[in-house]
Amino acid sequence: MSHLNITNLTKTVGAKTLFKNVEFSLYPGERAGLIGVNGTGKSTLMSILAGDMEADSISMDHPKKYQITYLKQEPEFDESLTVLETVFSGDSPILALNRSYEQALKNMMVDSSSTQLQDELMKIQEGMERENAWDINALAKTALTKLGIDMFDSPVGNLSGGQKKRVALAKALIEPADLILLDEPTNHLDAVSTEWLQETLLRMGSAMLFVTHDRYFLDAVSTHIFELADQTMYTHKGNYGDYLENKAIRDEMAASSQQKLENRFRSELKWIRRGAKARSTKQKARIQRFEEIKENVQKENDNTSLELSMQSQRLGKKIIEGENLSMAFGDKVIFRNFDFLLQGGDRIGIVGPNGAGKSTLLKIVAGEYEPTEGKIEYGSTVKIAHFTQHLPEMDESQRMIEYIQEISSDYEAAKGVRLSATQMLERFLFPSNAHGTQIGKLSGGERKRLYLLKLLMEQPNILLLDEPTNDLDIQTLSVLEDFLENFPGVVITISHDRFFLDRIARKLWTTGTGEILEYQGLYSDFIKEKAEPAAEVPEIAEPVKQETPKKQQPKKKLTFNEQREYNGILDEIAELEAKIESCEEEMATAGADFEKLNRLTLEVDELTAKYDEKIERWTYLQEIAES
Repeated sequence: MSHLNITNLTKTVGAKTLFKNVEFSLYPGERAGLIGVNGTGKSTLMSILAGDMEADSISMDHPKKYQITYLKQEPEFDESLTVLETVFSGDSPILALNRSYEQALKNMMVDSSSTQLQDELMKIQEGMERENAWDINALAKTALTKLGIDMFDSPVGNLSGGQKKRVALAKALIEPADLILLDEPTNHLDAVSTEWLQETLLRMGSAMLFVTHDRYFLDAVSTHIFELADQTMYTHKGNYGDYLENKAIRDEMAASSQQKLENRFRSELKWIRRGAKARSTKQKARIQRFEEIKENVQKENDNTSLELSMQSQRLGKKIIEGENLSMAFGDKVIFRNFDFLLQGGDRIGIVGPNGAGKSTLLKIVAGEYEPTEGKIEYGSTVKIAHFTQHLPEMDESQRMIEYIQEISSDYEAAKGVRLSATQMLERFLFPSNAHGTQIGKLSGGERKRLYLLKLLMEQPNILLLDEPTNDLDIQTLSVLEDFLENFPGVVITISHDRFFLDRIARKLWTTGTGEILEYQGLYSDFIKEKAEPAAEVPEIAEPVKQETPKKQQPKKKLTFNEQREYNGILDEIAELEAKIESCEEEMATAGADFEKLNRLTLEVDELTAKYDEKIERWTYLQEIAES
């Protein structure tokens, strides 16, 4: 069976080795999701396979005439071509036939009576029939339409960045290929387009390697997971859910190994501190072993997951209120008559088709756009951080640590706990030996992660996030979600990432109909209800039943002891909350003191159990008291 086989793949950029001696195979019909933290070389690996970048070493074995199609994150076009001309561009004879056919149709529109043009069109149609090129023609136009591009004759240069990416995706889907490389194919796609893409890929027989942050998409499409980490590649058979199960086992084994490594490190450290002299060969070997252990311990500690809590300025009673808001650009009305009142703890997702005004609405809430009609008022304690789709211009010669220290040299992560800028960078998965790296040397995802950290260092109480998941790796996304769930302020986010929205948003603002509607509930429920409207059930008259009046039960009252318990139970709950918070603050500063961490964990578990019991008891007593 024809397949791609890669061995001895190594790539170094500057002084950084991205991966070394990587090997893998891909057979027809296999769809591998490529994952890894930003900066591990996912896009670089794809560029090497596509022939756009040279590897330091690689052995690439495949049949002759093996065709590879590559969707880049930032596609490049001849902007003078139309959308359809761009999709049909390329060396394939089938694409050349389609180009000729579309041009012949245009010529006929100019002079439909020309016998020469009629003969030319007929000849091309015969060629289309002979080469089975009609399917490609239909697929191209279907793909463009499903991806929200209906201006086939518009020059590509007139399109937005997101529209250009969708044109490039349509082109990648129709090109005859043995291997399809897709770098973030779901970026700039709404839910309907993503669903269509998912179904289309499942029907294709080509081998695929793709990078995506969309975990629902990754789980549905992948047959394998390729993970870049520690300068190597781990291959997992199965989808993303299977990978998570395998990784949990691997991490458990790694944690056990790391504990043993740290125990050895402490033992060797004691010996070194006693003033070991490298006199004998045996002592020299032991000192060398200590340095190796020290390096491995540091390497494992650098891989610590991003964990972050934060303090922010307390929100007052009044946050942000919009009244009778309307927005139009010229004659085009984006939305009209929208009212909203933000409340503490709000988690709102803004959803709708591309071009329906989602980013415009977010900019109005941020105070960056004036609405055409209506007014918006802000509370005196409001401090907004607006994470935009397009990063602000960065000084590429500036070092990461300098960029963060412009905001602050430290950060209040919890009450009484301050972290330095260096510690914050480490928690955002930037290892300490990289803090002096210039911004110009960072990948797109790393820059986005750095910008996000800078915004959080400002300690806002309202986060406005425009497509925050684009270009972020899955590990960072997971921890960002954990952070946002515990963020003490208000979060409003635009996202096409279904998994992200389900975790973060508790209500939605939906756009696209000329008005903004509010939906209470999860995004997946909203999509399900939208796709499956409830069928109307004809009403059937029921015979009226004569009910015997029930004897009313006397209302239950609190006993004397229950009343006394009820009066003091909220104080007990508050005391337990304070103890739990105190323990958690101690845990945050315990570092690698595993004995202390274990003791505090057991204490928190015990306090939490008591807290749950008290809450349940308070609920019971309150029901009686208010009956």
